[in-house]
Amino acid sequence: MTRLWLAAVCSETGEWMLQIALPILVYQATGSAASTAAMMIVGLLPAVLLSPAAGVLADRLDRRKLLLAVSVGQTVVAAPLLGMSGSAVWFGYLVMAGQASLAALFEPARNALVRDLVGPDGVTAANGLLGMGTNVSRLAGAWLGGLLFASGGITVVYLGYAVVLLVAVGALLKPFGSRHEPQPRGPAIREWLDGIDLIRRDRRLWVIGTAMMMGAVSQGLFLALFVPFVLDVLGAGAGGVGLLRGVQAIGGLLAGAAIAVLARRVAPRKLYGWGAVVFGVLGVVTWNGPHLTTALIVYIGLFIAIGIPGGVAVSGLLAILQTAAPSAATGRLMSSAIAAMALGNALGMLIGGLGAAWSPLMLNLQAALNLASGVLVLTARSAKHAPHAAVAEQASR
Repeated sequence: MTRLWLAAVCSETGEWMLQIALPILVYQATGSAASTAAMMIVGLLPAVLLSPAAGVLADRLDRRKLLLAVSVGQTVVAAPLLGMSGSAVWFGYLVMAGQASLAALFEPARNALVRDLVGPDGVTAANGLLGMGTNVSRLAGAWLGGLLFASGGITVVYLGYAVVLLVAVGALLKPFGSRHEPQPRGPAIREWLDGIDLIRRDRRLWVIGTAMMMGAVSQGLFLALFVPFVLDVLGAGAGGVGLLRGVQAIGGLLAGAAIAVLARRVAPRKLYGWGAVVFGVLGVVTWNGPHLTTALIVYIGLFIAIGIPGGVAVSGLLAILQTAAPSAATGRLMSSAIAAMALGNALGMLIGGLGAAWSPLMLNLQAALNLASGVLVLTARSAKHAPHAAVAEQASR
């Protein structure tokens, strides 16, 4: 598990480096906010478009070898950045598309491999550990991306990106002793449809899927409205935007420590439900706080606090998804969830952009969606409902 954690941290650190550096490059070259936003969309689409292939590959292949191939592939795909000039920004879009496409293959395989390594009873604690790694990656990758770009441009960023991915490759070279045994199967489209059928027949997945989509739309609203909130309402400037986004990772690290304590004491459903409820309540306090004060220190504390229930909720959600299907179908389930969340994010960004004139209402809607998603999961029947036997058998063949 330690080597998987290291590989995931390095992979996500590299992603953050490019997510920081490439939009800066595009904006400097074009001066266009629309072009910069297009870069973000290019990074989002592969999670949706490649969902069927990502899930099938995660279930068909040796998951460690798939992660290894993805890490090597990302290094190769980003290599054109070495010769990229400001006048050829379209290279940046191609690199972002290629990197995001490979990342779409990485996530389902990694999350499915967690269950293989620690078993169903250990996934919650493992997700807490991985969540801490994600926040370490966010802090390190964002800092490195900005620092390396400022010191030597996109070429230096690529060299740093290649170094962290090569560390990931090294962590993945040796077999893990995974419990997952890939087997020859029928047509890929049939496997994907079997995975969809598994979701359709399991009531638990309908409930968690609905809650997950509500949370994804909420996140999209946040992405669309956060910057105007900080700049126009708090008057904190560009530095405040970066600071408040960054300190959420501190809360995420604290959430990882909390998960280590709660993993064997609290069911994943309750972790997700109460995490989302507290996240929503803190959102209401944050968005309406300017009626009382706009002091930046107050919002630093609030955004650190928001990161804690957010991290707890994500760990609970992953644990539910990782244990809701047979191991042989976990990759397809995870890829479908990732695609659904990407669509929810896009919908939330669209709603937020169109409703920006009613920003206070939209921000409170963002908090309300999180609150409602948590209440939905907590009030749903908690009795275990096994997946339809025929579908589970078919999906695991």
